[in-house]
Amino acid sequence: MTARGVQAGEDAEDLDVEEVLALVKEGNGNGPGGGYSAGRSPGQGASARDGATAPGTSSLEGVRPGRATAAPGRGSPHPADRHQATPWPEARDTAARTARPHRPGDTSTGARRAPVSVPLDAALGLVLAAPLTALTDLPSFDTSAMDGWAVAGPGPWDVRDEGVLAGHGQPEPLTDGEAVRIATGARIPQDTTAVLRSEHGRTDAKGRLHATREVGHGQDIRPRGQECRTGDQLLPVGTLVTPAVLGLAAAAGYDTLTAVPRPRVDVFVLGDELLTEGLPHDGLIRDALGPMLPPWLRALGADVTAVRRIGDDAKALHKAVTKSKADLIVTTGGTAAGPVDHVHPTLRRIGAELLVNGVKVRPGHPMLLARTKENQHLVGLPGNPLAAVSGLLTLAEPLLRTLAARPAPEPYTLPLKEAVHGHPYDTRLVPVVLRGDHAVPLHYNGPAMLRGIAAADALAVVPPGGARPGQETELLDLPWAAAGIGVCFT
Repeated sequence: MTARGVQAGEDAEDLDVEEVLALVKEGNGNGPGGGYSAGRSPGQGASARDGATAPGTSSLEGVRPGRATAAPGRGSPHPADRHQATPWPEARDTAARTARPHRPGDTSTGARRAPVSVPLDAALGLVLAAPLTALTDLPSFDTSAMDGWAVAGPGPWDVRDEGVLAGHGQPEPLTDGEAVRIATGARIPQDTTAVLRSEHGRTDAKGRLHATREVGHGQDIRPRGQECRTGDQLLPVGTLVTPAVLGLAAAAGYDTLTAVPRPRVDVFVLGDELLTEGLPHDGLIRDALGPMLPPWLRALGADVTAVRRIGDDAKALHKAVTKSKADLIVTTGGTAAGPVDHVHPTLRRIGAELLVNGVKVRPGHPMLLARTKENQHLVGLPGNPLAAVSGLLTLAEPLLRTLAARPAPEPYTLPLKEAVHGHPYDTRLVPVVLRGDHAVPLHYNGPAMLRGIAAADALAVVPPGGARPGQETELLDLPWAAAGIGVCFT
């Protein structure tokens, strides 16, 4: 029997234990129960996550997802908490808003991050925290735009023996009827009328230079200050530093740039069942998130300051969180209510403020966002790999974007090539490839699968209930597929 709203066959693996229970429960008409809500400080009131059974629901005791996904006991939260989960768009907005700096009349609690002075070779992907103002005229002297001859007055011209090369001092002035060989970028001799391109001149038997086409006054001369004058603003605050920006800064005389620093991120990989090498065996599986998350976070503009494998050790997790100096802590697994899921208890123990406690999105429902200190946040990712990617793009990406002062990408949509089934009441994020003017959904998009996302260009945001062929659907570009400045994996 296939639960209502679920397509049998190739997409059935999309559903985890919680989803199946949710669909059955929804079909039975049972209403959701209690649980502590996102935004309430941890420790206020009991919840189904603490072992309580909510009114109108049945206990999930003894029902656990298998260990073959990401971690033991890393199931989804009790269905009673589902109504407390944050809608997907609201969760992304909360993540972006919580890191905003203080402003008059602003109720957000983010801290303004002090700008840093960064050498040009380390500034790629940062955002300017001060205007880029010209330190010199560009060009700083009259220069030749072409290889050829600098000429004075009308031709034909007598040609000097020695030419003018780039990087040399001021050449001798020209007199009328005189020419001199000149290289691109070289200083123009005083009293030069124009530059005659090499292909537009010829010399006669007496060595005199003749133009093969009309020569205009000032032709192929770049005058001093043509691009800018000293003190001109070249780029405003908030500009993303691209390779072209680095080139402009260097040309304008800069050795360093004043920029917003990269957010520092510590990654804590949880789970005793994770292997760091070799084939899975004896109930142990390879850790996919440890290798995947650090470069992905760097592609989102972060400075990954630590990657630690903590396992299922509550004391070690507490110590790691309280000792971390990072702007953002990212944990993997342990966000549900199983016997070895230590993230929620750790947050309660340190008095963290829970901002997002579950998101109405599949995969990735049990993700969370908490403020652990005034200037520090924690994003708890589910242990299943594709669910972790969902949490990364839902909560970590908007928060990091705000910390780095990057502009939000312009939302866009494309029609789907094929139908995509949906969750009855949650958003779905489905890997797609872009083919012409359509997005083609990929298979192998279950919570524990990376095969689809590894081939994807983007994630399609599928609304509750699914999407039909040709339906316009919002897309989230992956940083490398977008070919943007985000591809900074170093």
